[in-house]
Amino acid sequence: MNISPSKLNKFLMIKLPAAYFTGVRTKTLNDTACIVTVKHRWVNQNPFRSMFWAVQGMAAELTTGALVMKKIKESDKKISMLVASNNATFTKKATGVITFTCSEGEKINEAINKAIASGEGQTVWLNSKGVNEEGVEVSTFNFEWTLKVKP
Repeated sequence: MNISPSKLNKFLMIKLPAAYFTGVRTKTLNDTACIVTVKHRWVNQNPFRSMFWAVQGMAAELTTGALVMKKIKESDKKISMLVASNNATFTKKATGVITFTCSEGEKINEAINKAIASGEGQTVWLNSKGVNEEGVEVSTFNFEWTLKVKP
């Protein structure tokens, strides 16, 4: 079964309801990139009337994690994945529709191929940028994913 935006959105509803109910939605998933949007609403705002940082984090993590899941599926190997570390920078108040994009599919390919060839766990840092409807960056997230081939 291929991973698609609609299947990811159904997965969110069942397995990650907090992301689903706060409006996180996958729009695009291909070999190089994943795009996820989330709209600022009452249910996902902080007391300062902007999007809560954790909602932005869920959307950003999904862009990187969906790409990793897609690449693992394509490798036809059993590979575990886990976020080992992350950091974020917030540069503008997040209101309206925020679009998160990770375009680092090739980095994931390299890490998976290295993990398969060496049999050792690998780490890869992936970046997701969030921009508002005017194209202004509101936040940047970095996630360190660990990948290990299962025996």
